[in-house]
Amino acid sequence: MGCSFQKKEALGQKTQLFPTGADILDQVKDVDKKLFGVILEILRKDRFKDCIEFLSDKGNQRQLESQILQQAGNFTKGDTQQDLSDIRKDMKLITDVLKKLKDHDINNKDFSSKENEESKLILINSIKDNKQIIEFLEFLVHLTAIDGTQIQCGSNSLHTLVQMKVDLRNQSLENIKIKNTSLIGGNFTRCNLSGSVFENVDISGVNLNGAQLLNCKWKNIKIHELNKLDGHRHWVKSVCFSHDGNTLASGSHDNSIRLWDVKTGQQKAKLDGHSNDISSVCFSPDGNTLASCSHDNSIRLWYVKTRKKKAKLDGHTSYVSSVCFSPDGNTLASGSDDYSIRLWDVQTGQQKAKLDGHNNLVMSVCFSPDGNTLASGSDDKSIRLWDVKKGQQKAKLDGHTHYVNSVCFSPDGNILASGSEDESIRLWDVQTGQQKARLDGHSNLVISVCFSPDGNTLASGSNDNSIRLWDVKTGQQKAKLDGHTSYVYSVCFSPDGNTLASGSNDNSIRLWDVKTGQQKAKLDGHTSCILSVCFSPDGNTLASGSHDKSIRLWDVKTGQQKAKLDGHTSTVYSVCFSPDGNTLASGSDDKSIRLWDVKTGQQKAKLDGHTSTVYSVCFSPDGNTLASGSDDKSIRLWDVKTGQQKAKLDGHTSCINSVCFSPDGNTLASGSDDKSIRLWDVKTGQQKAKLDGHTSCILSVCFSPDGNTLASGSNDKSIRLWDVKTGQQKAKLDGHTSCINSVCFSPDGNTLASGSDDKSIRLWDVKTGQQKAKLDGHTSCINSVCFSPDGNTLASGSDDKSIRLWDVKTGQQKAKLDGHTSCINSVCFSPDGNTLASGSDDKSIRLWDVKTGQQKAKLDGHTSCINSVCFSPDGNTLASGSDDKSIRLWDVKTGQQKAKLDGHTSCINSVCFSPDGNTLASGSNDYSIRLWDVKTGQYKAKLDGHSNGILSVCFSYDGNTLASGSRGYSIRLWDVKTGQQKAKLDGHTSYVYSVCFSPDGNTLASGSSDNSIRLWDVKKGQQKAKQDGHSDWVMSFSLSPDGNTLASGSADYSIRLWDVKTGQEIKSSDKNYKDILAQFKIPLQQNCPFQEASNYITTLLISQQAIFQAQGALIFRGEFINQSGIDLKTLFKQKGSCILENQLHCNKK
Repeated sequence: MGCSFQKKEALGQKTQLFPTGADILDQVKDVDKKLFGVILEILRKDRFKDCIEFLSDKGNQRQLESQILQQAGNFTKGDTQQDLSDIRKDMKLITDVLKKLKDHDINNKDFSSKENEESKLILINSIKDNKQIIEFLEFLVHLTAIDGTQIQCGSNSLHTLVQMKVDLRNQSLENIKIKNTSLIGGNFTRCNLSGSVFENVDISGVNLNGAQLLNCKWKNIKIHELNKLDGHRHWVKSVCFSHDGNTLASGSHDNSIRLWDVKTGQQKAKLDGHSNDISSVCFSPDGNTLASCSHDNSIRLWYVKTRKKKAKLDGHTSYVSSVCFSPDGNTLASGSDDYSIRLWDVQTGQQKAKLDGHNNLVMSVCFSPDGNTLASGSDDKSIRLWDVKKGQQKAKLDGHTHYVNSVCFSPDGNILASGSEDESIRLWDVQTGQQKARLDGHSNLVISVCFSPDGNTLASGSNDNSIRLWDVKTGQQKAKLDGHTSYVYSVCFSPDGNTLASGSNDNSIRLWDVKTGQQKAKLDGHTSCILSVCFSPDGNTLASGSHDKSIRLWDVKTGQQKAKLDGHTSTVYSVCFSPDGNTLASGSDDKSIRLWDVKTGQQKAKLDGHTSTVYSVCFSPDGNTLASGSDDKSIRLWDVKTGQQKAKLDGHTSCINSVCFSPDGNTLASGSDDKSIRLWDVKTGQQKAKLDGHTSCILSVCFSPDGNTLASGSNDKSIRLWDVKTGQQKAKLDGHTSCINSVCFSPDGNTLASGSDDKSIRLWDVKTGQQKAKLDGHTSCINSVCFSPDGNTLASGSDDKSIRLWDVKTGQQKAKLDGHTSCINSVCFSPDGNTLASGSDDKSIRLWDVKTGQQKAKLDGHTSCINSVCFSPDGNTLASGSDDKSIRLWDVKTGQQKAKLDGHTSCINSVCFSPDGNTLASGSNDYSIRLWDVKTGQYKAKLDGHSNGILSVCFSYDGNTLASGSRGYSIRLWDVKTGQQKAKLDGHTSYVYSVCFSPDGNTLASGSSDNSIRLWDVKKGQQKAKQDGHSDWVMSFSLSPDGNTLASGSADYSIRLWDVKTGQEIKSSDKNYKDILAQFKIPLQQNCPFQEASNYITTLLISQQAIFQAQGALIFRGEFINQSGIDLKTLFKQKGSCILENQLHCNKK
């Protein structure tokens, strides 16, 4: 109700921008969203340019209604009159809304502007839960590709969708026109943006990984990645904004000073005169004078307008490291390696005073805002405060344990910040001289600190190459700005506080947007590897423990760091929330366990007892007991309230890496470097069971919610599932990295799947011929693909050791099944489609739950690689053939081996059940085929005739004929009942890798390493057709269920479709840029990062600020120009995009 009231209240404010917009959009909340797609399709097809004009014409309306009734039959209600009435009603609503929006601010103003921020939030709050309105916004975005009068409306819609974090990944956004808006942080992973037109759009922090960007026209593009000012030939040691914020001065080790236009990033002037590197630059308050100091021992004053030298101030006897104007501009202070500070009269250039006291180099000087106090930081590790009028030292601030490189007053003059080579920043109370806070986070010396104009934020630059922003009130790190590739020597805020400038040892200056953090910010906090993370019970907070000795609490929704918990003196290995979420436990290499108050961030208790590293901590379900596992080989139970040790559990012979309570709190599981898992009775402290199986140390254990299953993760790269009651291993899940050798039709024959060594699978529409002709993507041969019985899921097995499940309709990867440690040679669905079997070179067979993607069982027994797996027709038995010369039959339900069929004297390459499930055929390198009785396990017949190893066997659909392909180049047809050879089919000039019957049994297809596919007339034994085209071995193929189309997969990494009747290759009819992409097949495989990036791109980057990404994006021709006229293709290439015209040029060469 509160949300509705807020909405109504907002709608009443007719003078505001967004509430009225929300009121208009609210009218489409009940429109059938599927109509949007139908309208777009008709508009595109008939090429209408004005949507409103078309929809308003009555003649067009009748024509449109008729087409919609035909096209939208799948979502109408069945009653034609009612359907027509509903369509007319919805069409009128859509037309009315489009008319209102056309003349509304939504189509005339930039919703991303700052002045509209508050109203935009009201709009988003009003529509965020209405899927129809969100769909309508997407419709408006697509409409920009058709209707030029709705471009700003669609642009604001896309901005709103980005702000609402609507999932825009994998969408076709071809030809959209977007202008005058911000898409900061938008995730367009794998989107097709080809033909799009962008004008005056901010794409900072956008994720374009894997996107298609063909023939785009992007002009006047904003992107903070380019806020990098290059020109200096050596280190940039100092930067300073003019007081109007329009000019930035920089001083460098190349002996020059440069003035830059902040808006354009262009160099305005280069000031030469110093004979050594420049240490510091500073504008006078009126902006007319620039002071610089140098290792040539001099200070120089420059006229900013004329760029001429105004004066040269001599007096220091060693290099000058820092200069600073007093607030009134009349006095200049300087600090030097001669250990002195000097005050200069700016008008006369004469020295007014010399302040002595430091006994080492003075690195930094800074006036207080009132000009009465001067602060100085020195290599003598001290900070000193000086009375400017008297020239006397007022205070000495001690605390830093190393050189003080930078000092800076807050705008109100009450706080002084200092940065030191002890890697810390300290905040000091100017009046008392006491330290107020210490800011830790940098992993190397802090060179520069600077307050924002409002005094709420402190920026620091460090030798760890990063800039960090700190909240002055809380002392917490707000952001970490990464981008510089070397030391950051200087940081400076612009007068309005919105921009931060930084100068670095990487010779560059960078400008950062303080609010958005662009360039901007991979905002980390930890300075070393993160070893443990844990969500709070409500899911809103994430805790992390790190090698940097700290624990950090993060807001899960925003990604912002909420708190940093310091106390441990060494690596934090484990963190765990109490069940109520109020307490966090941590275990550390400092041998201690600490309990923290989550709300305050304060340490509540320190539990000592372990004599070595504590690797794991876990609360009991009731929160009263804490368990800990340690490198001292013991587990300890602690009373959370008292902090006292309750029990010590001994038994493991090496360090304990993980402990976990069962859901009822009665059992504790522990995993150890001794390769065992142990179950303990929490009440008695006695060991209940020891679970063996892992071949290396166990790193993690976890109970299932029902407490019946325990999962364990090990250094042997496997995950195992254990039955808690019996202690038996239920399943093993591993991980891997390498080839796919098969193509397969869906059961309805409409879709072809292909798998390839480029680690991708592609799905092809057989009817339309989309991406059918030569399917590239894989970088090696395809081993096996298999459709689920319902045709909705495709499984693929690869030399990358993975199995992947794909949604056939969307083409999206549903799951990646890891577990095998070597290439997968065969995959096969059970008849009900619920289980997938896989056979691998790692000698194992694995059964996977298709719905969950979890490994159900690991069938061990074979002593060499498994080449083929096949389910029986009833799904109860799995057959496998191996290089160990044996065939094994497995009970699918229990995972137990039912039989071992011996007889072959060499490796088995192929196994196949007869249609009735009673007979199993096997082909071997011993030149023989054997037929086995499935029930008895006895072999029924041995079919001899081949003069070389048999690579493939296949039953005809009626089960009466068996086909076999051989290394001897021949194919043989066998009578299953008599075991006699019926025919010998000759023609191939090399190995026959695959044979397959057509559904009617009249045609046999064969694929060979002679690079050809041949079709044979089964009755006549004659060759019907020879299909050439592949440039390497044909490893696998499949006939569509109707027998009209053949798909082939080859070691040339391609898949081809063939018309069985004509013998001709079916060519692609996809005109949507596939003709362009076809030119780049070889580069995509060998020379371009796209093939790898398209599979390993980041689809969602979890960081505190958005980072511009374009890994694996495809760019062809088009324009990508920023506001300064810079071609952005160079930036895209640096980000990992593939510039296709460059690849084509290389190809032609």
